[in-house]
Amino acid sequence: MVTTSADTPSSPPAAAPPGTEPAPPAGSPPRPSAPAGAARAPGRRLARWAPPIAGAAVVVALYAVFKGSAVLPHDDDATLFHWLNDARDWVDANRNSSPLFLYVVNYVRLFVAELYTLLQTALIGLGWPGLIGLAGALGWLAGGWRVALVSLAGIGGLGVLGFWEASVDTLALTLSSVLLSLAVGIPVGIWSGRSRRVRRVVTPVLDVMQIMPTFSYLSPIILLFLIGPASATVATMIYSMPPAVRITSLAVQRVSPTAVEASESLGATGWQTLRKVRLPMAANTIMLGVNQTIAAALSMVPLVALIAAPGLGVDLLRALARVNVGAALVPGVAIVLIAIVLDRITRAAAVRRTTSRARSAVIRWGGFAVLAGLGVALTPILAPEFPEEWEIHLVRPINDVVDWIESNWYVFTGFLNDTVAYGLLNPLQGVLTSAPWWLVTVAVLAFAWRLSGWAAGLTAAGCLAGVAALGLWQHGMETLTIVLVGAVITIACGMVLGTVAARRRRFAALLRPVLDAAQTMPSFSYLLPAVALFGNGRFTAIMAAFIYAVPVVVRLVEDGLRAVPSTVMEAARSAGSTERQMLWKVQLPMARNSLLLAANQGIVMTLAMVVIGALVGAGALGYDVVAGISQQEDYGKGLAAGVALVLLGVMLDRITQGADRRRSSHKKRNA
Repeated sequence: MVTTSADTPSSPPAAAPPGTEPAPPAGSPPRPSAPAGAARAPGRRLARWAPPIAGAAVVVALYAVFKGSAVLPHDDDATLFHWLNDARDWVDANRNSSPLFLYVVNYVRLFVAELYTLLQTALIGLGWPGLIGLAGALGWLAGGWRVALVSLAGIGGLGVLGFWEASVDTLALTLSSVLLSLAVGIPVGIWSGRSRRVRRVVTPVLDVMQIMPTFSYLSPIILLFLIGPASATVATMIYSMPPAVRITSLAVQRVSPTAVEASESLGATGWQTLRKVRLPMAANTIMLGVNQTIAAALSMVPLVALIAAPGLGVDLLRALARVNVGAALVPGVAIVLIAIVLDRITRAAAVRRTTSRARSAVIRWGGFAVLAGLGVALTPILAPEFPEEWEIHLVRPINDVVDWIESNWYVFTGFLNDTVAYGLLNPLQGVLTSAPWWLVTVAVLAFAWRLSGWAAGLTAAGCLAGVAALGLWQHGMETLTIVLVGAVITIACGMVLGTVAARRRRFAALLRPVLDAAQTMPSFSYLLPAVALFGNGRFTAIMAAFIYAVPVVVRLVEDGLRAVPSTVMEAARSAGSTERQMLWKVQLPMARNSLLLAANQGIVMTLAMVVIGALVGAGALGYDVVAGISQQEDYGKGLAAGVALVLLGVMLDRITQGADRRRSSHKKRNA
C-alpha cells in the first residue's frame, strides 16, 4: 500500500545553525519578506578611537594651512584697556560725591579699617609675653598640653626669627578677615543647608569663587576700596569665604532627619530646632570649616602686600624682587608657623567635641587661666619689644646653602629646567600662539564636547572667545601652556604616589605627615624652595605648582583606590587576577570619580599657583595683574587680565568636572 507523506511518522526538524532563525513549520504561511530599503542588522561599528584621531588630523591639517594667521598678538594699547582706565578715573573722581560710595562703600571701608585697627591694637597691647601666653592657653583649652606646647613654640618662634611686629600685623589681618568671613559665611551656609532653592543659587557662585586665582580679586577691590589694610582685609575675606559657606551647608544637611523630626514632633519651632538640634549636631563639621577658612586666609594674606597691606608679605615680596632667597624664606617660615598654630588649635577644638572629655572642665579652664594670666602679668615686667638677643639670624646661612646648591646641583637643575622648557613649554607655546584663535577655540570645543558634553564644550569655547575679546589672547595662551605642562606633571606624579600609597600601607604611613605639613602651609610659601632650586622663570612656577597641588592629588587618588569594596577585590583574586590586572581592570575603573576629581583639583590648583609664579618670572597674565596693581597706567590691562584668568579657570574646571557627569549619563542611557 502506498502511504502518503501525511501517514509517515514525522522526524524532528533539524536544528537551525547558531545565529539564524529556525525554518517555519510545514504548512505555515510564508513570513513576509522585508521591504526593499529596510535597515539591515548593523555591521561592524566604528572604533571608538577613530573619531578623535580623525578630528586631530583635521586640526593638524588646518593648523598647517592657517599657521600664523588670526593669531591676535598682544597689544598694550588695546582700546578695552584704555576704557577700563577711564572707568577707574571716573570712579576716583566721583568717590566723594556718588551716593553708592558715600553711604555704602566708604562706610564699609571705614568699618573694616576700624576692625583691623582694633585687633592690631589689642594684639600689640598684649605684648609678646601676653600673646605667647594667650596662644598657649588657647592650645591647652582646645587640645591639651601637646597643642599648648606647639602654640607656645610657634608664636615664640615668630620673635626668634626677628619678625615679631610684622607677624602681629599679619595675625591681625588674618583674624579680622576670618571674623568677617565667618560672620557672613556661616549664616549663608546655614540658609543654603536648609533651602534647596538657595543652594542652587549659591553653589555656582561658590564654584566660580573657588576657581578664581588669588590675583583676580585684587584689581576690583582696589577700584572700590583703594589700597591699604581695609582693602586687603576685604580681599582676604572674600577669598576665604567659600569654605565657610560650603562646609557649614554640608554640616547642616547631614544632621540626622530623625533628630529633626523628633524635635518638631515635640512642638519645637524652626528657630528652636536650629539652635538646639541642627547647630549643636553640626558644630564639629562647622569647626572644620573654620579651620579651612583660616587656611585660605593665610594663603591670601602675603599676596595682599601688593595692595599696601602691612605684615610679613611686605618683607617677602621685597626679598623676592631682589631674588634674595634667604630674606624671603625667613618671613615665609614665619607665615608657616602662624598657619601651624592656628591649624592645630582649630583642629583640636573640632576633634575634642567628638571625643570623651577625659579632663574635667576645671582643669581645662584652670590651665587656660594660668597660662593666659601668666603671659599678661609678664607683659609690664618684661620689655615691650621682643629681645634682640633671642633672635636668630638665618638669612646669610640660607643664602650660603642656596649658593652651594646653585654651584653643585646646577647640572641637575639646569637639565630639568632646559628639558621642560625646550621639550614641552616652548613647543606647546609656539603651537598655541601661532595657531589661529578660532582654530584653538574650535579644537577645545570639540575636545570638551567629546569628553564632557555639549554644555562643557560651549562653556569652554565661550571662555576662550572671552579671552580673545579682552585682547589678551597671546598672554592667555602663554598662561595656558604653563598650566597644562604643570598639570600633566602634577597629575602624573600624584597618580603614581597615590597608587603606591593605596597599595603599600607602610609607604602611606611615611607619606602622610609630609602631605599633612604640605597642606598646612600657605600657597605663597611654595615659591620659596622652587626659587632656591631653580631661580626665577617659568619652570620655577611649575615646580611651585607641583609642590602645592600634588598633596591633594595624592590624597584623592589614595582615598579613591582604598574605597573600592573589598568584596570586589576578593572576587577578582578568586578569579585568578594578578595584582597588576586588579589595578588596571578593577581599582582604577571603579575609582574613576575620585581620579577625575583629583585631575580637576590638580588643574585648578596648578592655575592658582602658576599665576602667583608671575612674582618669580613666570610672566603672562599673572604679570599683567601685578603690573596693573603697581602701575596706574596699566590698571585696565591688569583688571582685564584678572577676568581672563577667571575665564581660563572656568574653562578648565568645566571640562574636567563634566567628564564624570558625561559618563554617568551614558550609563543611564545604556542601562
